[in-house]
Amino acid sequence: MSVKAKYQPVLDLGTELKIKNGSVEEADGILKLKGTTKTQYEKNVLWDKIKEIGGNQPTDIKADIRVEETDASVYHRHVVQQGETLGKIAKKYYGDASKYNTIFQANTDKLKNPDLIHPDQELVIPRLS
Repeated sequence: MSVKAKYQPVLDLGTELKIKNGSVEEADGILKLKGTTKTQYEKNVLWDKIKEIGGNQPTDIKADIRVEETDASVYHRHVVQQGETLGKIAKKYYGDASKYNTIFQANTDKLKNPDLIHPDQELVIPRLS
């Protein structure tokens, strides 16, 4: 199996995330990836997939993944889907639904009540300190 085939799920994820300026090169048994994600969250998702396939310190892949988001306090920008709550969104990004207020506080310019969010609203998901 080629290294590229081994890491095909990473390449597929990159396509799904719409990575910009992406390039893939395989040479001497090492896969070299480059690209720019929108946010730190997306970069983390890519690295998680790389580690899932190659272990915590894979030697057969080198990835130069940059982040487009220039505001260091922003972890991700999330577009609300039908049926979501701030608790569900907090669970997705932080693994803890009780951190919903962190998201609410970062979006008080758009939200007046943490129980009232609407589909298609774009919310800032802040980095946790």
